[in-house]
Amino acid sequence: MIQTSLANTDTLPRSLDEFLAWEPNDGFKYEWNDGEIIQFAGMQENQINIYDNLLDLLIELGYKKTGTLIAEHNVHVSGIQLRRPDIAYFTREQVRHSTQGGRSIPDFLIEIISTHDKLNRVEKKLTEYFEAGVKVVWVVIPEERVVNVYTSRREVKACIEDDLCSAAPVLPDFEIRVNEMLALR
Repeated sequence: MIQTSLANTDTLPRSLDEFLAWEPNDGFKYEWNDGEIIQFAGMQENQINIYDNLLDLLIELGYKKTGTLIAEHNVHVSGIQLRRPDIAYFTREQVRHSTQGGRSIPDFLIEIISTHDKLNRVEKKLTEYFEAGVKVVWVVIPEERVVNVYTSRREVKACIEDDLCSAAPVLPDFEIRVNEMLALR
């Protein structure tokens, strides 16, 4: 939701095209949802640690040859919605397509919940992601040390402690235990 740091509403974008050209310099990141500008703080230290653990696993398993994990990248889930998931897996082809101005929907996304996230907004994003064609979404809740692995809106596995979180069928061998994912370095 837009906070008071954006008091000058004359300069706010009124369309997705204006939003894409908009460059606020206030230290926040933004998503566009059919005219609503959603402000968030960006990745925090614990989220960066999780990203780093997952990137190490991606490299160790050899998936870096076929794709990459990108943090807070634009994902156009529809013609009127631009989301920035905390982490998204893009194939090399999707990265090439993106650098040429194209838009791709990643098959695997990760949302890392912070104390400022609201359940209804997370649920809304899950709906949008699956409607856009995403195949696997991990919702990581570091404070509770739980990861919910979604393969659809109806199919979810709650993982804790030494449970394995899997990115199958997108990345069949990409599995990590919750404790390993959340481990501090």
